[in-house]
Amino acid sequence: MILAGAVVLQEAMTLLNAESITVCERSLREGVIVDWMLTHGLIEDRLRYQGSVRQRSVLKTAKKYHVNLQHSERVATFALSLFEQTKGTLHNWDTEVHQLLWAAAILHNCGHYISHSSHHKHSYYLVRNSELLGYTETEIEIIANIARYHRKSPPKKKHENYRNLLDKEHRLLVNHLSAILRLATALDRRQIGAISRIQCDYNPQTKDFKLRVYPLHANDDCSLELWSLDYSKEVFETEFNLKITVILEPTVVTVG
Repeated sequence: MILAGAVVLQEAMTLLNAESITVCERSLREGVIVDWMLTHGLIEDRLRYQGSVRQRSVLKTAKKYHVNLQHSERVATFALSLFEQTKGTLHNWDTEVHQLLWAAAILHNCGHYISHSSHHKHSYYLVRNSELLGYTETEIEIIANIARYHRKSPPKKKHENYRNLLDKEHRLLVNHLSAILRLATALDRRQIGAISRIQCDYNPQTKDFKLRVYPLHANDDCSLELWSLDYSKEVFETEFNLKITVILEPTVVTVG
């Protein structure tokens, strides 16, 4: 059966002058299952099911490369918080790109699986060549580039991976989201959840951007996180043409 099918496929490719094909890992069987689940009320719509496929695929990839999920999930939370708080002021990206930013945040450190040195570059390679179900090839390229630029140099045209983004809008998306991811990564520098939440205040007239940081514990000065933010903020400032002021807010202690 496989041999006969291969002969038919080869002849079809010859007639179509096709040198390669892309094999889809899902087919009629998966579609039948989804339709059955829809009919029996187990899922509301195909898009929600697709979203769950994306999430499971990213988490499976993170587990495969021994990613510290607690740290990555905190980084993802900060990244999405920055994204939402700056939407409409610094950017106008649709909430649909949430999935791309979230995936990049979860997988940004997966390059450690290969080597600590230049692990951001290894992260790009692993993400780009992982089978992230539910994402298109273009979306995977974007996710890989966002993860690639969470540290070190910002996106540059001379970088081959950045040139793989053929659409100008996609390059701008990577520029913006990777700058956000840099700050999010700095906010959990010690990977212990030292910062509980953040608040962004932006003045368009003065171009002043206040990032208010709230520590989890009152006696924690978060010195390493503040240093990391100061080190990482330049790319964000350049990308959005503003000046960041980081403010460590006091932790309110409630007495029972």
